[in-house]
Amino acid sequence: MQTYLLRRILAVIPVMVVVATVTFVLIHLAPGDPASVIAGPDATPGDVVRLRHHLGLDEPLPAQLVRWYGRLLRGDLGDSIFLRRPVTEAIVERLEPTLLLTSWATLIAVLIGVPAGIVSARYHNTAVDQSFMGLALIGLSVPNFFFALLGIFFIGVKLKWLPIFGMWTPGQPTTVNLDLVRHAILPVTALTISHIAGYMRYARAATLDALAGDYVTTARAKGLREGVVLWVHVFRNALLPLVTIAGLALPALIGGSFIIETLFSWPGIGLLGYTAILQRDYPLQMGIALLSAVAVLLANLLTDLAYAFVDPRIRYD
Repeated sequence: MQTYLLRRILAVIPVMVVVATVTFVLIHLAPGDPASVIAGPDATPGDVVRLRHHLGLDEPLPAQLVRWYGRLLRGDLGDSIFLRRPVTEAIVERLEPTLLLTSWATLIAVLIGVPAGIVSARYHNTAVDQSFMGLALIGLSVPNFFFALLGIFFIGVKLKWLPIFGMWTPGQPTTVNLDLVRHAILPVTALTISHIAGYMRYARAATLDALAGDYVTTARAKGLREGVVLWVHVFRNALLPLVTIAGLALPALIGGSFIIETLFSWPGIGLLGYTAILQRDYPLQMGIALLSAVAVLLANLLTDLAYAFVDPRIRYD
């Protein structure tokens, strides 16, 4: 296991180099100039030139890339151009709200989507199956921001049942309490719907494949109850594909959180990244891009390690 982990960690290094280099080049080639934005509309061309020199933006792109890698090797992601503070500090401050949002969304999607998919497979080609798959098709076809806008308009604006902006009500304690839960309901729901639909479809397909196994026929011949056959024998064999889907769902959650956090003004990494893009804050954009890449690679590694726990036949020697 230790040898496998070492190989995987070493394999991450070239991937991160490629991701960082491509992201750096694309960000710097995108239209817009941070110096012009910072200087403001009343600045003279000379002021913009001096500010670009101060920020190091007048250097050739390869020189900027080498300088950025030099800081990265020292564990320094640089300072945010607009926030005037270290990028690492800004990201760590916004990490907890994003983790809270994505962890709740993942937990709810698994707890609802997987059992619904298994029940749908159990009643294959019945009204129950067709109803569940119809709902799953809607969840996968409609983008999450549409559900977010519906929730904002009807539940937040028209009915005024739930708050639609921020993470806490001003003046309330910033801890895990009822106020935080009320603020999280709409963004978590909007982020979760498509993932529930995805888990339903994959759980249904994996369960149908497991139900066709000979061991299911043997278990039924022994007189075991259908519930025992389904949730003990079939579910354990259908779990491996679901672990794969859970690991692959993280990039979609990260991408979805950018939109959802922006719509609901949820103070997480997504909203911070959107603001960094609008303000052409290159160091902050690079820091968030690296964090997203690390999160995806870490999710893939944890998924591979989870295989050994789900399926005893898998070994990493």
